[in-house]
Amino acid sequence: MVRTPLTPEERERGERLGRLLREARGDRSMTEIAARAGISAETLRKIETGRAPTPAFFTVAALARALGLSMDELVVRCAPAAPVAA
Repeated sequence: MVRTPLTPEERERGERLGRLLREARGDRSMTEIAARAGISAETLRKIETGRAPTPAFFTVAALARALGLSMDELVVRCAPAAPVAA
């Protein structure tokens, strides 16, 4: 199966998600949060660095739960910034 290339917007959204998760993790270890979410530390590393910009819904939900974030908050904070009116 051939994957279609991601759009720049999809890559940017993945980078925003990664930054948000990294910020929410704070000083907690990647291993600790990954274990709480039931994923590997390498998967979390890829998401946080934007190398996995489109993680599965249930992976994101598990990470949100492990970090104490709501899915609503993730959606709002990962949405693209509104364009500035001229």
